[in-house]
Amino acid sequence: MFSTIREEIQVVFARDPAARSVMEVIFCYPGFHAVMNHRLAHWLYNKKLYFLARLVSHISRHFTDIEIHPGAKIGKGLFIDHGSGIVIGETTEIGDNVTLYQGVTLGGTGKEKGKRHPTIGNNVVVSAGAKILGSFTVGDFAKIGGGSVVLKSVPPNCTVVGVPGRIVVQDGARVHDGKMEVDLEHHMLPDPIADMLTAMQEKIAVLEQKLENLEKETIEDEDIQYFKRQKRRAANIETA
Repeated sequence: MFSTIREEIQVVFARDPAARSVMEVIFCYPGFHAVMNHRLAHWLYNKKLYFLARLVSHISRHFTDIEIHPGAKIGKGLFIDHGSGIVIGETTEIGDNVTLYQGVTLGGTGKEKGKRHPTIGNNVVVSAGAKILGSFTVGDFAKIGGGSVVLKSVPPNCTVVGVPGRIVVQDGARVHDGKMEVDLEHHMLPDPIADMLTAMQEKIAVLEQKLENLEKETIEDEDIQYFKRQKRRAANIETA
């Protein structure tokens, strides 16, 4: 037990630069509390003490704002940063060294029995507000962008963003229209929605320029027609 606690504390120090002391982690980190409480709840769940398991989970949820079903299988090194609003379903399986940020949901899509929640591989990062819904696998070393909604399997070494979630980087190369491209900007997180809005703004600028040119041509034509009318009127006056 003490070995497990020591390992969980080391995980916090390894991934959160704000952690300053062991006492701070033990007393002030709800993610640490939620993980340790789940270890106990899951042990009770495996002993078929379902009521006690749910009671421990419920009390933990009340104090941490993190809901982890006792039946969820969680590997070593899970780090929950901030944690508020996180929900992890009953048949969820989480591998080793996974990082979850606030607002993440690992949930199901219906009332079916059996495996209905996702399986998260090793070394996966799920950013704030992401939703992974359904019984499928998120491969090792995958990254899920903030606010994404993932509804199908994710291969290893991929970055997924958007609603619904789509792969934008795979094995270090950028994915565009289903084709792989070399992407040397490994520090950048692609945003297809922002790219689309930028393209729309550029198109609007082109259309506005065309409209402005047409308005200028219309004004010039009106000036020419006005000059011709004035000239004809003057000629008529002279003839009279």
